[in-house]
Amino acid sequence: MLELGQTAAPAAADLVKDTTEAGFMADVVEASQDVPVIVDFWAPWCGPCKTLGPMLEQAVIAAKGAVKMVKVNVDEAQNIAGQLRIQSIPTVYAFYKGQPLDGFQGALPQSEIDAFVKKCVDAGGGGDAAAGLAEALEAAEAMLAEGAATDAAQTFAAILGEDPNNAGAYGGMVRAHIALGDLDQAEAILNGADASIAHAPELEAAHAQLQLARQAIDAGPIDDLRAAVEADPDNHQARFDLANAMHAGGDAEGAVRELLELFRRDRDWNDGAAKTQLFTIFDALPPKDPLALSGRRKLSSMIFV
Repeated sequence: MLELGQTAAPAAADLVKDTTEAGFMADVVEASQDVPVIVDFWAPWCGPCKTLGPMLEQAVIAAKGAVKMVKVNVDEAQNIAGQLRIQSIPTVYAFYKGQPLDGFQGALPQSEIDAFVKKCVDAGGGGDAAAGLAEALEAAEAMLAEGAATDAAQTFAAILGEDPNNAGAYGGMVRAHIALGDLDQAEAILNGADASIAHAPELEAAHAQLQLARQAIDAGPIDDLRAAVEADPDNHQARFDLANAMHAGGDAEGAVRELLELFRRDRDWNDGAAKTQLFTIFDALPPKDPLALSGRRKLSSMIFV
């Protein structure tokens, strides 16, 4: 589920097309000024062509617009085939900036086709796309950390427009909506994640943060809860509620401290609620966050005594 006016990835019809002698100049030479264009010279009677074509299309579509593919039926474009000295089919040429870039003849295994397409993508600068997305993701995280949740959400959306299953950007979208207080929208985005990334660490962390955000709605006044705990240190519900209120107030370290104390006093209280809540907090933090690392160590030392 994509939000905030994201643009969809290019459709297959925009990436792979048939052309004719009349359209060759526009579809190949002119189009290759922007991105590399891979030309598949084939014929209906060519058996290997029927194998190569779909495999090549698959690799081109997977490149998500960094390269395009044009199919030329040599029976209907004999002048073009003659000019390019196509002597056997299938023959594949790649063009960039109007000039031949690379090529091969005959059917190849998928791995070699993928490598050929990647070489074309890199030649066209598309190999920098992943680095660009990584930089954009880092910038969005910085915006979110600085409290610019709306700007962060828009940047995460732009990343998803280029890579719809980018788990980091998807989790970021969820966290941005949590920061904006739109918990229902955050949950809708989370539930709309593709199955391939549904259990990615970034989405698991976002899910944990959503749980904590919903609990924060019912968190009571910290001063009242702290007074209740001081009056009766074995008031486990008050200590548990105090931890939730502290976390809601931005004091994650204090929340962990209170939950560890609750676990120390009665690990089985409320079906092990303290341990469950601790793991939720740890999961919501980055894997190498010092609080998560130290908290897990302390909890483990209590569990295995």
